[in-house]
Amino acid sequence: MSQQLSHIDEYGNARMVDVSEKPDTSRTAIARGEIHMKPETLELIRAGLMKKGDVLTVAQVAGIQAAKRTSELIPLCHPLPITKVDITFALDDSLPGVVITATTKVTGKTGVEMEALTAVSVAALTIYDMAKAVEKTMKIQNIRLIEKHGGISGDIINESLE
Repeated sequence: MSQQLSHIDEYGNARMVDVSEKPDTSRTAIARGEIHMKPETLELIRAGLMKKGDVLTVAQVAGIQAAKRTSELIPLCHPLPITKVDITFALDDSLPGVVITATTKVTGKTGVEMEALTAVSVAALTIYDMAKAVEKTMKIQNIRLIEKHGGISGDIINESLE
């Protein structure tokens, strides 16, 4: 049995999936990623001593804004009336670096996984931008979906990626 790709029509053209007949359901997604850096860079972030300002607050706002604009960045994503975006940071000396977690929520016809992943990605890029004056060798990595809840496919917990 061959599985048809939902974003490709019968002629091989890209298309936005029609979700108009799907019921509105509560949907949540959690994504996570990391930005690795030198211990000295992490300490400057922790102490709030970066010249550009409060790195984590700016990254948090950037991630929230990115989640809200995901459909403008990823061509076939539906614009969603997002009801929640929460971004948290854990400063991890063992990396060393910052672990970024984004939780997104919507009541709608399609999920918010891409919004959570975009929020993590842009928050990481913002941390990089704000800290690049002191370190240009930071690495953004391991961005992945951790959980999704709601919709036809139900709950998914991506334990293999934790």
